[in-house]
Formats: sequence, C-alpha cells, structure tokens
Amino acid sequence: MSDMSFKQAKELTERFELAEITLTQTLKRVDRATENFDRALLEQEKIVRTIPKTDKKLELMKIIVALNIGFIIGLLVSKYII
Repeated sequence: MSDMSFKQAKELTERFELAEITLTQTLKRVDRATENFDRALLEQEKIVRTIPKTDKKLELMKIIVALNIGFIIGLLVSKYII
C-alpha cells in the first residue's frame, strides 16, 4: 500500500513540475505579448500624431501642383496663341 501511494506521489510531483514549467513558459509568452502590445500602442500614437501634419503637407502639395500646371498651361497658351 505504501508503495502504491509513493508511486502516486511521484506521479503527482511530476505533474506539478510539468504544470510549473508550462506556467512559466506561458507567463513568458504573456510578458512578450504585452511588450509587443505596448510597442504597437506607441506606434499607433505616433501615427495618430503625424496624420494631421501629413494632411496639411498633402493639401499644400496639391496647391503647388495646381499652380505649376496652371503655369505650364499659361506658358503653352501664350506661346502658341500669342
């Protein structure tokens, strides 16, 4: 009887050791996931901050391109018509 309970205790300790190893690996993975999530949040904040600046730059570029096209059309009209 004591031999049977010793085997059971040995199996139980092996299961606990396996569970401990599994839990430590899971905690490491969770820590990595939270670090990656924090990095992703920082990148999103950077993107949110830069969107208004890029919108202003794009509007300015549209105006500059329209002025250049108008200037080129004006040159062509003045060269061929006048």
